[in-house]
Amino acid sequence: MNQILLITDGHSNVGESPALAASRALAQDIVVNVIGVVDEGEAGRIGAEEIESIARAGGGMSRIVQPHMLTQTVQMMTQQTVVGTIRMTVNKELRNLLGVESVAELPPPKRAEVVRMMEELSETTRLRVALLIDASASMRPKLAAVEEAIRDLALSLQSRQGESAVAVFHFPGEDPHVPCVLDLPWTDRVDGLGKLFRNIRMQGTTPTGPALQRVVEYFRETCGNIKEKTEFALPPHGREDPDVMESGDVG
Repeated sequence: MNQILLITDGHSNVGESPALAASRALAQDIVVNVIGVVDEGEAGRIGAEEIESIARAGGGMSRIVQPHMLTQTVQMMTQQTVVGTIRMTVNKELRNLLGVESVAELPPPKRAEVVRMMEELSETTRLRVALLIDASASMRPKLAAVEEAIRDLALSLQSRQGESAVAVFHFPGEDPHVPCVLDLPWTDRVDGLGKLFRNIRMQGTTPTGPALQRVVEYFRETCGNIKEKTEFALPPHGREDPDVMESGDVG
């Protein structure tokens, strides 16, 4: 399961639309969540609208938060996306096999069994989260909170049973032709994070769309065929007995 978590104050001003880039990520089965750390007033309102549009196009969630809430929000969104994706794919499988719209329509014993399976999947499914951090000049006061949130996310992922990894990018790069920079390749360790952004030279441009596209390319380069199915073993004989579900893969 693949996620991009974009942390930004909005105000993309270079390159293609970030919402278009997010829709391309979703087409590759990469969900794009967005956390907005926006200012007050009209500028903040415009930034919030862009943040919402990116998340909507990327099939993810958006939240507007103050810097001190970043750690809690990053962890919450990551987990909710995992659970929501599993629920959506399981419901799709139930519709295909049994003609029911959701787990809630199953008889209580089978409903409980499926819920247990979903909970197990949320802990065991392979998870990759690429964090894309807006390092434009307006984000300077917020980077310390961002760094703390990344560290705490990596710690929380270590407690999962399944394979988990994070990668960290910031944008823009120092070269105008480099939309974003890889600060940390895929890792499942916290002790290697260090001071991620200590040498960043804050820039005035905000190429959010090109940066998102570069992260999608990184998924392809490092993870091969990133479209993958989540295995969900349903109890057998679903078509013969409407109270029991048939084995199948959830994609």
